[in-house]
Amino acid sequence: MRLRRFTEPVFESLIKISGYSTGFIVLLIVIFLFKEGISFFNLSPVDEGSSLWVHNSNPVKKLTAPQIKDIFDQKITNWKALGGNDQPISLCTLDELGEAFTEEQLGAKFERLPACIDSYIDSLPGTIGFFPDKQTANALKNAQPVQVDKVSFSKFISGTEWFPTSRPAASMGVMPLLLGTLLVSFFAILFALPLGLAAAVYLAEIADERVRRILKPVIELLAGIPSVVYGFFGLVVIVPLVQSTFNLPVGETALAGSIVLAIMALPTIITVSEDALRTTPRAMKEASLALGASQWQTIRKVVVPYAASGITAAAILGIGRAIGETMAALMVTGNSAIMPRSLLQPVRTIPATIAAELGEAPFGGLHFKALFALGCILFIITLIINFLVERVSAKRVR
Repeated sequence: MRLRRFTEPVFESLIKISGYSTGFIVLLIVIFLFKEGISFFNLSPVDEGSSLWVHNSNPVKKLTAPQIKDIFDQKITNWKALGGNDQPISLCTLDELGEAFTEEQLGAKFERLPACIDSYIDSLPGTIGFFPDKQTANALKNAQPVQVDKVSFSKFISGTEWFPTSRPAASMGVMPLLLGTLLVSFFAILFALPLGLAAAVYLAEIADERVRRILKPVIELLAGIPSVVYGFFGLVVIVPLVQSTFNLPVGETALAGSIVLAIMALPTIITVSEDALRTTPRAMKEASLALGASQWQTIRKVVVPYAASGITAAAILGIGRAIGETMAALMVTGNSAIMPRSLLQPVRTIPATIAAELGEAPFGGLHFKALFALGCILFIITLIINFLVERVSAKRVR
């Protein structure tokens, strides 16, 4: 008795400390995520330590990152398309200067490089140059720097191109990734929720005890399979099936990703929903049957409404599994950052983008912080979905 009086407060204190510590750690993770993500905005998309230059007579003094990309991809070849003079655009980088000038003209330690840049731009007024700041700082007389729009939240959300490694300016529009994530997740839940609920009703109300004892552990075992195994299964089975069924050039599409994510979400939805359905009091079901309702009417109007909160929890867990899935989505969706127009197109999701690019992004750089901004968006999406589902559940309870 004395030992219990001594140990109970100790265990209570340990539980409290564990709970507070877990909550504090989660809070620190969220703060770190948003700190890195928010710092991404108001940064210049041009490579750090470099700048763009045009001739003093050029009326175009401001460009956006997509315009710069189109210029250096030679999709825009005349300044008139940008509101400037009717003259062709000439590109100039250190490579072009090395071909246009000799080593003596550039200098042994490139000390004459600013003069060569100035001369080159002056000889071709339609030139746009991309040079390191240390070579051009306060040294060019015939050129002026180009103002580049900084990254803003509105442009980040509404942008339709995701080229974070594009030089000289990165294009970071998250709209293709956002739509790809929502498209794949929505259809995954659309496929998984009805099937999962039907399987849960069968296990809880229709199947006999022997069948339930066999199926329940098997379904729970499926929830523990690594996602890369599901991705490999999708790549070997689902992708060729989608490709042959719809006669597509490639089978890695949003539809293949939705099917694989639906299969992954099924064990969680079935297990949680079945446990919720079995909590319905036996007296309620017997009262319904005694009033003349059939078994299906009892299930539909008594059992399922009573277990609505548990089914809602299953839906939340299923949606979270679909939205946050990384490896399987990376393997079967095609990993193509384009605006999705149908389920039969390759797409790229936000988690797959973070997983594929984080290892290659320079630590603390623009690309690195952009991926943290994607993580913030993913966090907000999950938060909104949970809030909406809880509101719907609360209305049903009332």
